[in-house]
Amino acid sequence: MPTSPCKAIMKTIFTIFSLLVFSIISAVNSCPPSDRAALLAFKAALHEPYLGIFNSWTGTDCCRNWYGVSCDQETYRVADINLRGESEDPIFERAHRTGFMTGFISPEICKLARLSSITIADWKGITGEIPKCITGLPFLRILDLIGNRISGEIPADIGSLERLTVLNVADNQLTGRIPVSLTNLSNLMHLDLRNNKISGPIPSRAGDLSMLSRALLSGNQISGSIPVSLCKIYRLADLDLSVNKISGLIPPCFGKMAVLATLNLDCNMLMGSIPASLLTSAIGNLNLSRNALGGNIPDVFGPTSYFTVIDLSHNKFKGLVPRSLSAASYIGHLDLSYNHLCGRIPAGAPFDHLEASSFMYNDCLCGKPLRAC
Repeated sequence: MPTSPCKAIMKTIFTIFSLLVFSIISAVNSCPPSDRAALLAFKAALHEPYLGIFNSWTGTDCCRNWYGVSCDQETYRVADINLRGESEDPIFERAHRTGFMTGFISPEICKLARLSSITIADWKGITGEIPKCITGLPFLRILDLIGNRISGEIPADIGSLERLTVLNVADNQLTGRIPVSLTNLSNLMHLDLRNNKISGPIPSRAGDLSMLSRALLSGNQISGSIPVSLCKIYRLADLDLSVNKISGLIPPCFGKMAVLATLNLDCNMLMGSIPASLLTSAIGNLNLSRNALGGNIPDVFGPTSYFTVIDLSHNKFKGLVPRSLSAASYIGHLDLSYNHLCGRIPAGAPFDHLEASSFMYNDCLCGKPLRAC
């Protein structure tokens, strides 16, 4: 039976209406064209020749199956860029290699106004500077650019990123000073500036970083003294200032910090004596080697002294090896070499499991594991 003209028209209208509704829903549930354009401009500034990680960046919906891109499930705005050059992702396993990428981070990334995290890490060949406009991304919580060849300075107004919890720019070629505004990052929990060419002092108000648990600043050219304000950071568990040009004294208040477990101050120009409080504190990994520390090693070890590592080598300590070391709860690795210590090495634990290298190159130490007295 032939279809009436009215039914045919209605069917056509329904089909057009359905397609229109589907198109509207698809458009609403996909990333906006402005975000897609910003991502493609970001991609255009980079060259990744081996893995093809950008091969999936096709089509109109950048929220669907674009490698390393995630979107907010309500707004469909781009929220995360997660591109790691060292990963267990199958794309790396198939290629049997880590990633390598050249180019630079385009300022076009700043047009992704809803970004919560930016991870462009371990690509080894990315150069250029950190785009200054990144400090205008109000929702940014994670900025991880470790393992590239990024130069220039940390943006001066980095402190405007009020929600930032992770700042990791380690293993790059950054210069200049630590911006004073960085101390405004009241939500920052992880700070990693290791292995750059950063100079100048640690900002005196570093103690304002009240949420900080890890501060890793080793391998730079940081100078000046250690700010006492760091002792105000109750949550600070890991402080690494090694391999810099830091001078002055070790703040005694480090020994009163409740959760500080690792303190690495080696390879600096620190002077004075060891605060006795460090040796009976919560610190379990203490490295003060290769400084200009002197005087006697405080003979205050006791049941609260628990050290996986305690390295005091390459300093100017004199006097005796503290007998109270035998009262410590645990001493794993002890290094007192290259000092001016003298006298008999105490017997018993922990000395009976230590090697001669722990005591070598002092003025006149004797007894096991060195020569007899």
